[in-house]
Amino acid sequence: DPYSLRCMPQVHGASRDVLTHVAQLVEIECNAATDNPLAFYDDGALEIISGGNFHGQPVAMASDYMGLGLAELANISERRIEQLVNPSLSSGLPPFLAPASGLNSGFMIAQVTAAALVSENKCLVHPASADSIPSSANREDHVSMGTIAARQARKIAGHLEIVLAIEFLCAAQGLHLRRPLRANPGIEAAVSVIRTQVEPLDEDRILHHDIEAVRVLLHDGAIVHAVEDAVGPLA
Repeated sequence: DPYSLRCMPQVHGASRDVLTHVAQLVEIECNAATDNPLAFYDDGALEIISGGNFHGQPVAMASDYMGLGLAELANISERRIEQLVNPSLSSGLPPFLAPASGLNSGFMIAQVTAAALVSENKCLVHPASADSIPSSANREDHVSMGTIAARQARKIAGHLEIVLAIEFLCAAQGLHLRRPLRANPGIEAAVSVIRTQVEPLDEDRILHHDIEAVRVLLHDGAIVHAVEDAVGPLA
């Protein structure tokens, strides 16, 4: 099997570890004193100490790290989409998952959309925290660029949701074309939730609405909850 299938635990697990680490670091920073100066009051005495706790480097680097972890999930997801839509790789499924391929383009453009978002992520994943530019008469001579890193990570997360939604749609279509065969209870539960919002693609239609509907199901956790109801906790 291709690595995008065989190595899912290794790649997904690495990204999951990234998110765990980032969550821990951000929680520490949210509960830390990050102002300047700091005021210490002890035994009736007040001491004012100037320092650098305001520097955003911890969160900046964490944001860059998070962006990398999310971008890799999108990368491997897009490769699995290719496995589904490419007739040379999909073990007998029709080209682009279109029942009447040639007359219909199926999920061809959806895969192009996923590829475009993954390519944009490769630009966004450039570490913002590697940059710094002096300001304030060179007093602020090294800065974290943390807000840029955070905005990039947030945009990558949005792209990831769309790519995953496309993969879910393609996988559900593949199962539709394999009927009456059935998958395991967890997968069937996920497909059932998708089918409450999106019908199988029997002929071409605008896919934007389908992609957005599944993206919302992913974002709100509806698919995860359905799978956990069927097979138990995933974490």
